Amino acid sequence: MSCSYETKNQYIKLNIMHEMGIALQIIDVAVRSIPKTNDQVQVEAVHLRIGKLSAVVPQSLTFCFDITKKDTPLANAKLQIEEIPITAKCRDCGHEMIITEAFFKCSQCQEGKLEILSGRELDIVSITLSDTER
Repeated sequence: MSCSYETKNQYIKLNIMHEMGIALQIIDVAVRSIPKTNDQVQVEAVHLRIGKLSAVVPQSLTFCFDITKKDTPLANAKLQIEEIPITAKCRDCGHEMIITEAFFKCSQCQEGKLEILSGRELDIVSITLSDTER
C-alpha cells in the first residue's frame, strides 16, 4: 500500500496532536501531585505503562512531553515508558499467549475468539519528586 507525502504528513500531525493532549494531561497530574506546602519541589521522572493497543506512540509522546514540560516543575523530568505487550486468552481452548501479529488468533487451536488480557494500558505508575534545596 502506498501513501502520498501529504497523507503521511497528515497522519503524523494527527498522531502528534493525540500525544500532545496526553502529554499535557500527564503534566497536569504530575503538577497536582506536588505537595502545596513546598514550592521548591521538582518532578524528576514520570513512569508510564503503555499498552501496544493503546494507540499511543511512545516516541511521539516523549517528543510532546519534552516540548510541553518547559517552564513547569517538570522541566528536567524524564519520561520513563514501559511498553506492555498484547496478551490474550483463547475462549475456546483457554491458551494464553502474547500477540505479536496484526492478525489475532490462538497460537494453539487457531481460533479467533480471544479475550484481551493486557495491551490497552495507559497508566501513570509513579511520579518521582525531588526537593531542589538539597
